[in-house]
Amino acid sequence: MKSAEEIMEILEAYDLTGSFRDAAELAGCSHHTVAEYVAARERGELAPGRPARREMLVDPYLEKLEEWVERSRGKVRADVAHEKLIALGYTGSERTTRRAVAQVKAAYRAGRRRVHRPWIPEPGMWFQYDFGDGPRVNGVGTQLFCAWLAWCRFRVVLALLDKTLPSVMAAIDQTLRVFGGVPTYGLTDNEKTVTSEHVAGIPVRNAQMLGFARHYGLTIATCVPADPASKGGSENAVKIAKADLVPTAANLLPEYDSFTELEQACTEFCRQVNTRPHRVTRRVPAEMLAEERARLHPLPEHPYTAAFGVTRTVPANTPMITFEHGSYSVPHTLAGQTVWVRPYAEQVVITHVGDAGPVEVARHARTTPGNPRIDDAHFPPQPEGPLQRTPRPTTVAEQQFLSLGGGAELWLTEAAAAGCSRIRAKMAEAVDLAALHDPAAVDRALGQAATAGRFGHGDLAAILAHQAGDPDHRNAAQPACAGEHNSLAQGTGAWAKLGEQEAN
Repeated sequence: MKSAEEIMEILEAYDLTGSFRDAAELAGCSHHTVAEYVAARERGELAPGRPARREMLVDPYLEKLEEWVERSRGKVRADVAHEKLIALGYTGSERTTRRAVAQVKAAYRAGRRRVHRPWIPEPGMWFQYDFGDGPRVNGVGTQLFCAWLAWCRFRVVLALLDKTLPSVMAAIDQTLRVFGGVPTYGLTDNEKTVTSEHVAGIPVRNAQMLGFARHYGLTIATCVPADPASKGGSENAVKIAKADLVPTAANLLPEYDSFTELEQACTEFCRQVNTRPHRVTRRVPAEMLAEERARLHPLPEHPYTAAFGVTRTVPANTPMITFEHGSYSVPHTLAGQTVWVRPYAEQVVITHVGDAGPVEVARHARTTPGNPRIDDAHFPPQPEGPLQRTPRPTTVAEQQFLSLGGGAELWLTEAAAAGCSRIRAKMAEAVDLAALHDPAAVDRALGQAATAGRFGHGDLAAILAHQAGDPDHRNAAQPACAGEHNSLAQGTGAWAKLGEQEAN
C-alpha cells in the first residue's frame, strides 16, 4: 500500500502528463497502479480503508468472552478470562486475549452508554444537598452539609457532628434562611432521614421529613439509588468543599482545634466561592441569588420544631433534663413543660417553643454521666440549709440588737458557733452602748469582735473605746503595742553598786 506522499506524487505526475504510462514512468510504479488511484480519486475514495481482519486463534472463543463480559457486567479481567480459555483448549497468547477482551468490553459499553441531556434549571425551582466526610476535630468525626441553589450556583456549606434527623432539619432550615426563601423542589440522596425504604423501586418517604417539608412548602425528591449523576451539582459541591476544608497533604491545611474554627473555615469557603464568577455562568453567584430570590417562596417565621432536636419534659420539682446520659439545668419557670434539646459542636442547646415562638433557654457544655451542668440562674432562691442560717428576730430585744446592722448579725452568728455564754446579756449590753454612742460605731465594733473572735465580757466596750481614740479607725483592728522607749523590763542600774557594798 502506497503512503500518502507516494499517492500524491502519482496523481501529480498524471495531472502533468495525462498518460498512465508516462505518469508511471515518472513516479516509478506500474501504469495499473496509476490508473487505480486516478479512478479512486474520481470516486472520492482516496481515504485509506480499514485493513482486512485476519483470523485469530481467539475467534472460536469470542462468544464465550462475550458471555463472560455480559454476566460480569463488563467487570471480568483479561487475565482471569485467559486462564478460563486455556482450560477450554485455547492455545493463543495472553496478549491476544487481552486485545479480544478489550474489544468485547468496548462493544458492551457502547451499547449501554448513558447519554446525558443538558439540564437547564429554572430560577426558584431546585436546590440540592448532600453530605461528605469532614475533618476530625479533637478526635471526633464531622460531616459537611453541602447545598446549592441550582440556577444561581450559590453554595452553602455547614459543619455537623452527625446526620441525625434534627441535625439535618436544622441544617436545611439554616440553608433556606441563607437563600432568603424556599425553592419548589429539594433534591437529595436516599438517606434514611428522607427515604425509609424502596418498594418496587418507589421510594417511601420518612413521615417526619414530610412534615418538615410541608412546614416550608418544599417538595422533597430523591435521586435514583446508586446514581450520583442525577444530582451531580451537589456531588460536585461536596467534592470541592472536601478538597478545600478537609486537611490533606495537598492543601496543607492544619488540623482544626475546635468546632468553632471549622465553622469559621466553612463560612470563609462559602464567601470565596459565592463572590467569584462561576465557570459555567460567568457570573457571581451572590449577584444571581439576589435575582433568584424574587422567585423563591417566603420562609415561615419560625423553624420547624423538630429542627430543635428531641423533646424532653421538665420535671415539676427539679428543673433538670437528661440528654445522652448527661444532666442539664433549665429555667425553673419551665417546670412541667416540653423543651427541645440538640447537640451543637461541644455544646447542648435547649429550646422552648411558646406563644412568642422558639426561644433558646439554655446552652451548656457537653458533660458526662454523673457530672450535671447547672446554671444557678435557672433556680429560685434556695431555702436555708444546715450550714447557712440567717438571724430572724422573734423578740423585741433580738429585733433591737439585729437592727444595729450587719455587724450585729455577724457577731450573733459567730458567737453562737463559738458557744459563747450569756449571749442575751451581751446583746443587751450592745444595745445600751448604741444608746450612748453612735449605733454605726457599735455595729462596726461588733463586726470587728466577730472577726477577731472576741466574745468575752467587756470586749465590745474595749473595742469601741479604741475606735473612739482613733477617729480614722485605721488601726482599729490592730492590737495595742508598747513603744520601744516604754518597757516593763527591769533595768540594770541596781547591779552597778554590787561591788561597793562588799567593799564596805
